[in-house]
Amino acid sequence: MGTVGAAGGRPEGDLGLVQSRAEVNVGPRHCVINAMTVDVEEYFHVSGFADVIRPEDWPNCESRVEANTRKLLDIFSAHEVMATFFVLGWVAERHPRLVQAIRRAGHEVACHGHSHKLVYQSTPQEFRTDVRHAKRLLEDLAGTEVVGYRAPSFSIVRGSLWALDILAEEGFQYDSSIFPIRRNRYGIPDAERFPHQWRSNNGKGLVQFPISTLRVCGVNVPVGGGGYLRLFPYAVTRWSIQHVNKTEGRPAIVYIHPWELDPGQPWVPGRLMNRFRQYVNLHTTETKLHRLLGAFPFGSLQSLLRGLKEEAKP
Repeated sequence: MGTVGAAGGRPEGDLGLVQSRAEVNVGPRHCVINAMTVDVEEYFHVSGFADVIRPEDWPNCESRVEANTRKLLDIFSAHEVMATFFVLGWVAERHPRLVQAIRRAGHEVACHGHSHKLVYQSTPQEFRTDVRHAKRLLEDLAGTEVVGYRAPSFSIVRGSLWALDILAEEGFQYDSSIFPIRRNRYGIPDAERFPHQWRSNNGKGLVQFPISTLRVCGVNVPVGGGGYLRLFPYAVTRWSIQHVNKTEGRPAIVYIHPWELDPGQPWVPGRLMNRFRQYVNLHTTETKLHRLLGAFPFGSLQSLLRGLKEEAKP
């Protein structure tokens, strides 16, 4: 699966991350299969609202995740798209049938942790306990192995790369937590932009799937969905994915939250910038998503992982 560091240690470099040169295309080079991913969480789980909605308040908030996620399932079904659903353990405990519905529809069930606590605010043991609990819960509900992980708010940053060791030790095969941009809450701006192999100190490995960016004037610009899908005109998103696919020959990794299809969600009185990020253009998400799914081929991260393994065979 490409060049990795010497056995038992990380390769040289700041991050210990080495790009895999294996092609992740499925079929001809002009037909790159992108990855559609969903972070299954409630609107009140958003880290930007953590200062106004505490975890102990969550059970008293109106739950909207099931209806919004089922809407996504219907949209994906209409476009015959298989996706990866990173399900929060807290949600899975309260909506077990939703996890089963995701799996019955043929999608990949992956792990978003349990408590939505940011990784860099956790100790290594707290993190291990959190992901182990969530992984076992999701596997029991889905009836299948859970091999993928994405941290809440992409919170594996330069100071919390130790989490990748733990993920490998806990049996995960890939991670999609490192966002190669600069943001106040997350990001490693000089991280590798495309899928690559990562090797831990104990020799275990993970495939890293970063959210898609474009390199513009020496800076990585996020174009992989989420708030950026809502903020940018659809034409910008479409052109950006075309560039990643056709010019750079790589798959785009796109993400969305169920609450982003819900312009009627309750108003949370958070800080101005956090409210902007939460509510900007919610009414445009569903239309943009339909157009995106109609314009490009999408699959799950697990399908991209299988493609990497096939390419790595002699």
